[in-house]
Amino acid sequence: MGSNPLFWYSAFMQGSDIESGASAYQVLLFYKYIDIEAPEKLAANVRALADELSLTGRVIVAREGINATFEGTTENTELFVSNFFTDARFEGVQVKRSIGTGKSFPGLSVKVRKEIVGTGFSDEEANPRVKTAPRISPEELRSWYEKGRDFVIIDMRNNYEFASGHFKNAVQSGISASRHLSLVVEKLAPLKEKEVITVCTGGVRCEKMAAYLQHKGFKNVRQLDGGIHSYMEKYPGKDFLGTLYTFDQRVTMDFGGKRAVIGKCHLCGASSERYADCAEKSCHLHFIACDGCRDIKGNAYCSPLCRAAVALR
Repeated sequence: MGSNPLFWYSAFMQGSDIESGASAYQVLLFYKYIDIEAPEKLAANVRALADELSLTGRVIVAREGINATFEGTTENTELFVSNFFTDARFEGVQVKRSIGTGKSFPGLSVKVRKEIVGTGFSDEEANPRVKTAPRISPEELRSWYEKGRDFVIIDMRNNYEFASGHFKNAVQSGISASRHLSLVVEKLAPLKEKEVITVCTGGVRCEKMAAYLQHKGFKNVRQLDGGIHSYMEKYPGKDFLGTLYTFDQRVTMDFGGKRAVIGKCHLCGASSERYADCAEKSCHLHFIACDGCRDIKGNAYCSPLCRAAVALR
C-alpha cells in the first residue's frame, strides 16, 4: 500500500455505480508470516481501508505477520484485495474466499498482538519467517489418498472444531487452544518417524505448528497449503468428512458435494452440527448440542451438573 491506502478505492468509486447493498456477501481469509517493523502502522492502514469499504471481521497484526478474516459485499472485498495486495510485502499471499451472510461478524476488530496465532512458542521453537515445513498442495494430498499412501494427518485445530469435521483417518491433536500443543506433543511422539501432514482451517496454525514439530524431532513433516479450506474448495465432499468450523456467526460451512454429517451431540450422541455454549456461565463449554437436548429457549447444558447449578439459582 502507498502512503494513502484509500486512493485506489476512491478513484474507482468515483466512476462506479455499484450499489453495495444489492450485492452478495463474501468472506476473505488470509495470513502471512513476515517481519513487520511497525505493526501499529499496518494495523491502522488495514483498519482505515476496511472501514472505508464497510468490512467487518477480525485482524491480528504482530511483528511476525498478519492473520485476517473479513466480510463485506463481494465488490468491496475484492476492492480490498486489489488495494491491500499492492503492498509488495504481501505478494503471493493466498486469499481464501467463501460465501458470506452479511452477518458473519458483529463488527470490525483490528488488534496488535505478540503473535498472529497464540502458541506461546519462542522463536527458537518455531519461527516460520526463518524455517517452515514443506507444503503439500491439495492436488498432491488428493493423489495420496487415491493411491493409498502411508501418511498421517495431524489436525491442529481445537477439539470442538474436529468434532464436526475432519479428514479421513486424521489424528486429533487433543488441544483446546493453540497454546496447548506443547502440553500434548509427547503424546504425538510415536508419529515422529511417520510421514506427517499438519492441517488447520486456512494454514496459519498448521504452518507454525509444523515448524514446532520439526523442532521437537519429527523427521518428515509437511503442511497442507491453504489449509482445509483450500482442499474442500477444490474437492468438495472428498476425503474431508463433515463440515468446516468457522470462527464467525456462520459457525460451520462447506463447499457442496456429497458429504455425511459426522458431528455428534455431546449429550445424546445424535447426529448434529449445531453448536452451543453451555448456559452455565461459569462453564461456557463450546460443544455440539442437537435440538432435542436444548430447553424451550434453545439453551443447552453440557452436563446434568451445570443444568442443576442454574436451576438452583
